[in-house]
Amino acid sequence: MATLLLTLAVLLAPVSVAAAWASSQINDVDRYVQTVAPLARDPAVQDAVTDRVTDEVVARVDVHKLSDYLARFLSDRDAPRFLVDAAGSSDEELKSVLTTAVRYVVNKTVTSEVFAQAWDLANRGAHTATLNVLTGEGGGAIEIKGDTVALNVGVVVEEMQQRVIGTTLVDADRIPGADTSIVLLRNDQVSDVRDTVRWLGVLGPWLPPLVVVLAGAGVWAAPSRRRAVMGVAIGTGVMMCGLLVGLSVLRQLCLDAVPPSVTSRDAVAAVYDTLVRFLRQATATALVIAVVVALAGYLYGPGRGAEAVRSATGRAVGAVGGALVRKGGDTDGVGAWLRTHRRFTTVVVALAGVLTLLLWSYPTPAVVVVVLLCVLLVLAVLGVLAAATADTKG
Repeated sequence: MATLLLTLAVLLAPVSVAAAWASSQINDVDRYVQTVAPLARDPAVQDAVTDRVTDEVVARVDVHKLSDYLARFLSDRDAPRFLVDAAGSSDEELKSVLTTAVRYVVNKTVTSEVFAQAWDLANRGAHTATLNVLTGEGGGAIEIKGDTVALNVGVVVEEMQQRVIGTTLVDADRIPGADTSIVLLRNDQVSDVRDTVRWLGVLGPWLPPLVVVLAGAGVWAAPSRRRAVMGVAIGTGVMMCGLLVGLSVLRQLCLDAVPPSVTSRDAVAAVYDTLVRFLRQATATALVIAVVVALAGYLYGPGRGAEAVRSATGRAVGAVGGALVRKGGDTDGVGAWLRTHRRFTTVVVALAGVLTLLLWSYPTPAVVVVVLLCVLLVLAVLGVLAAATADTKG
């Protein structure tokens, strides 16, 4: 029974991490906005948006009408015939000049902080409790429709209608509106992936606690609890490594699914990396925790290396405690109590560290390391206080 529970916990560990990430994107609007905010500030994405909007704007301008107007203007002012003829046949030249001008203004707008702020506000408004980037509905930054994944820039492109483009180059109503999007990739499995992630979001609040319960029950029922703890930690660490590899493989698959019409694979890569960066972070956090737990289980055991570490630590703490006593720092009754209840205080401090991580909204590997160092520091201080009293009595 113990083996079965531990195996289930290990196998479900990466699924629970992915589910927790999906749930955070669906149910936490601040986290969702944090996820998509860098897209408006990424150079590759900005270039892709600039190209898309520029093409849309230029396509809505009747260049031939402009060249005819220019030819009539020159003719009315008795310009030489060759200039009138040249103006009348300058469609391509005018289009090139117009494209350059529009691209300049669009890029200036897209790379501005105003655009980035409009992007954040638009996506915050588009987010709901159940409809966002993972479902492909609700007008968020990423739209999943059919077999395509698209970057939706229509949520902020109206901002340009209030700016220079709408008053100098073309009429504001010629600027593409809320239907503007950039197809990032096309694959027959996109809808299946969307449905899978949607279910992960539903399971997100429940799956991680279930994994913890399964692991705890398996450890409790195991003949050797220390070995069970080490086994589930090592297994979880391996699964987290597998999840990180899987995310890298999925990234390459996404790049391979980029349609020929999308010229910037860098933009697709930037979008993918931005969207899954918190999933990678959560996976790395779980990996660090697994490594810490496995090391703790090993150091608690009878191995030579573990005994050597414990012995060296004990001597160091004793030496510091002795130095404290020699300087008049006898801890008296407090130190004696700490010495008598060393196991109890160790468990309390360790549980305090675990509780800190559980209460931390989105812990990172750095947070885990800092909490671990704080736990070790507190244990070291308590050990010194206990050693000080022991040396005094000695």
